[in-house]
Amino acid sequence: MWLLPRTHFPSSSSSSSSGSLCRALAIFSFLLFAVSLFASPTAASRGDRLPEFKDCVQGCKERNCLSEKTPLPLHLRLLLWNCPSECDYACQRSVTASRAANGQSTEQFHGKWPFKRLWGIQEPFSVLFSILNGYVHYAGLKSLKRELPRSYPLYPYYRLFSIFGMFCWFWSTVFHMRDFVFTERMDYFAAGANVLYGLYLAPIRIFRLYRSTYARALRIWGIVCIASYTAHAYFLLGIRWDYTYNMAANVVVGSITNTLWTYWSIRHYTRLKSFWAAWPGLIVMWLIMAMSLELLDFPPLAGALDAHSLWHAATILPGMWWYKYVATLTLPPSFSYSFPSFIP
Repeated sequence: MWLLPRTHFPSSSSSSSSGSLCRALAIFSFLLFAVSLFASPTAASRGDRLPEFKDCVQGCKERNCLSEKTPLPLHLRLLLWNCPSECDYACQRSVTASRAANGQSTEQFHGKWPFKRLWGIQEPFSVLFSILNGYVHYAGLKSLKRELPRSYPLYPYYRLFSIFGMFCWFWSTVFHMRDFVFTERMDYFAAGANVLYGLYLAPIRIFRLYRSTYARALRIWGIVCIASYTAHAYFLLGIRWDYTYNMAANVVVGSITNTLWTYWSIRHYTRLKSFWAAWPGLIVMWLIMAMSLELLDFPPLAGALDAHSLWHAATILPGMWWYKYVATLTLPPSFSYSFPSFIP
């Protein structure tokens, strides 16, 4: 098995950098929240324009939200539901049920399908799968911190990969629990940061930029990635919030990352003839097939399970596989990973 050359990398330095990153992410979240206070939702769908929906919402508000407001259960208030939003949700469900009974199509409202909420959670399955994805990174981080020798030069980079992953899936969970301008922004920016960090990590691992001889190239690469993300965030927040552009940017960055790992897999499998060398390429293929679910947008099954939630479900096992690959590539045979062993 090919192992990385061992070089000294103090653990205190990596812990400090990870702590600084966590503080930076917290500050970024606060600043984005401040900006979002001045934003307002603009997404509209065909369902919003249905006369029966408009009449339903108006009548509900007049009956329940004017002089004597109908009290909401505590669990709804904890998730920031109020009388108008409760009317909106109730009318979505009512209109959707009526249209289904009449053989009419299911329509989107405010840019989303009319999901059946659970305990006030708007998209229960997307929340569940986001939590499981986040746990994959949490468990991976704990295992690497416990088992990975601090002398491995890639140790801090893998730790940051886990931190970015947890940050991404935390905000995915929050966004799918309650869709506000702020939670949407945080979900998009956290996902973008996670995707871009994946691109930042790939050349470091593949071309061994962690070596001291490449110190200048590594700094330049880091500056390029930070500048790119800053420009991306500035365009979306300061110029125009463009969903198409945001998706295109993430697809381009992700495609470059996938190409690099596919190149790595082909090169090393050809040289080593070992199945584990092909794992990154197989993980990439899995993720590409999982992303295709986003192209199969359909009304949620049983009002709860849609293509987007299935996409989140499909990314759980590749995450587990990735951490096992990292362990196989960099750790001695005594390493024991905390996930089940059914992953090859």
